Amino acid sequence: MKIEQIPAIIDMDGIGIRRQGKWLLQDIQLRTHAGEHWALLGANGAGKTTLLQLCMGHLWATRGSMAILGHTFGQYDVRELRKAIGFVSVQMDTRLDPHEQAVDLVISGLAATHALFCESSAQERARALGLLAELGALAIADHVYGTLSQGERGKVLLARALMPDPQLLILDEPCTGLDFPSREHVLVTLSQIAQRGSPQILYVTHYPDEILPEITHVAVLKNGRLLAAGAKQDILNDAVLSDAYDLPVHVSWLNSIPIVRAERPN
Repeated sequence: MKIEQIPAIIDMDGIGIRRQGKWLLQDIQLRTHAGEHWALLGANGAGKTTLLQLCMGHLWATRGSMAILGHTFGQYDVRELRKAIGFVSVQMDTRLDPHEQAVDLVISGLAATHALFCESSAQERARALGLLAELGALAIADHVYGTLSQGERGKVLLARALMPDPQLLILDEPCTGLDFPSREHVLVTLSQIAQRGSPQILYVTHYPDEILPEITHVAVLKNGRLLAAGAKQDILNDAVLSDAYDLPVHVSWLNSIPIVRAERPN
């Protein structure tokens, strides 16, 4: 199914997740459309990672309904759906085979597996090497994943997520562990990807200055509920962010990038 035919990329209607007597998410109403790029903000424990795991089909909702890329959960094989979703998270680090070469793990993104289980083609290898080069990581292509630094692993994870040319790219703090130059390199690459229009980006970060100018919309979670969602300029303001983080926050703007400062106590 082509992305233009899909009425919504992410469509959550009254979603709630309850585990061990506790609601992790409640009453989530969220719909994203083609041509939009989203950032997801919230304090630790707000429910961001839970929402991402839900999108990937690693968790199932207790109530409500949802569809990703036009496919309703419960009516479609999520293993097939994951092949159309690029996913980057530091939590994946322990799931990938540490004995694989970096380039092979990038190629494994085609099948959304944790290692490369079949012979790759010359074309697939060329694409994987091209993605690593785009991220400034070509030099580590033949390095064993378990020997890489955290920042290098982050670049491999991003290249792996891009390998299948996904329709939705979910990024859970992709700059974790990167030094300043590497972070800027990754952000520039993501900016270029966003300018193409597809895939749609869902970007989770603790740092609002990582919200690219190309990000059009923002959703803010607090205590498992959707505090606010909408156009970036409407959501990123003093009132919403002060409520989200339970401290006085001031927002200013520089070239469509939010500059957020917390008011420190005397």
